[in-house]
Amino acid sequence: MNQLKTVLLLGILTGMLVVIGGALGGENGMIIAFGIAVAMNFFSYWFSDKIVLAMYKAKELSESDAPRLFGIVRKLTTQAGLPMPRVYLIPNQTPNAFATGRNPEHAAVAVTEGLLDMMNDDEIEGVLGHELSHVSHRDILISSISATIAGAIILLARMAMFAGMFGGFNDRDRNNNIFVMLLFAILAPIAAGIVQLAISRSREFYADEGSARLTGNPNGLISALKKLEYGNQRMPMQANPSTAHMFIVAPFLGKGMASLFSTHPPTEERVDRLEKLMYNRS
Repeated sequence: MNQLKTVLLLGILTGMLVVIGGALGGENGMIIAFGIAVAMNFFSYWFSDKIVLAMYKAKELSESDAPRLFGIVRKLTTQAGLPMPRVYLIPNQTPNAFATGRNPEHAAVAVTEGLLDMMNDDEIEGVLGHELSHVSHRDILISSISATIAGAIILLARMAMFAGMFGGFNDRDRNNNIFVMLLFAILAPIAAGIVQLAISRSREFYADEGSARLTGNPNGLISALKKLEYGNQRMPMQANPSTAHMFIVAPFLGKGMASLFSTHPPTEERVDRLEKLMYNRS
C-alpha cells in the first residue's frame, strides 16, 4: 500500500507540473523550469552523502572502533542481501540516525552517540533495519525525483509571479487576471510541498515495515521509536531543516497543524502501525 501511495503521489506531482506548467509558463516555461530543477538536484543526488556527513561532523568507523555496531549492521545486510555500507558516528547526544548514498553500492549509515548510549541491541537493530530499508528501497532516488518535480513547480510559480508583475510572457498572459495568476503562483508551491512531504511520510512507514520484516522483531523498533521521541523532545537536535527528512525521526517535532508540514508521520501512528503488523503476524 505504501508503494502504491508513493506512485500515486508522484503521479499527482507530475500532473501538477503539467497543469501548472501549461497554465503559468506554457510548454517552453515548463521545460526550462524542469531542466533547471534537474540540474539543481543532480548535484544533490550524487554528492548529498558527502555533504550531509560533513555537515554533522560524522566520523567513519572501522570494525575495531565499534564491533557491537558493525556486528548488527553486518547481520542485517547479510539478511537483506545488501552490500556492507560505510558506518559513521555523529558526535551528538540526541538519539537519531540516518542513511544516505545514491544506491546500495554507495550507501552509508550514521548514528549518533546518544543513540548508542540510550538503546539496547534489539532497539539499535530496529533502527538500523529501518535505515537499511531506505537503502534497499532506493529512497534517496525517490526523494530526489519528488524534489526535482516540486522544484520545477516552484520555479514555474516564481516565473509566473514575475510575469504577472511585469506584463506576462505573451498576449494571452497579459489578458489574464493578474490576481488569479499571482494567487496560483502562491498556492502551487504550497500544494507541491505538501505532496512532497506526503511522499516522505509514506516512505517512513514503508521503511518501518521493512525493518519489522528484516529483523523479525517489530518490538525493537517500537521501543526505539518511543525512546527517540522522548530523546528529541528532551534535547532537540540542532539540525539543518534541509536534511530533516533523512533522519529516522524528525529533529523538529511538531504537533497539530505543524505535523501537516512534517517530513515524518507522528511517532504514535508509526508505533500503532507496527503493533498492528505484529498482531497480524501472530
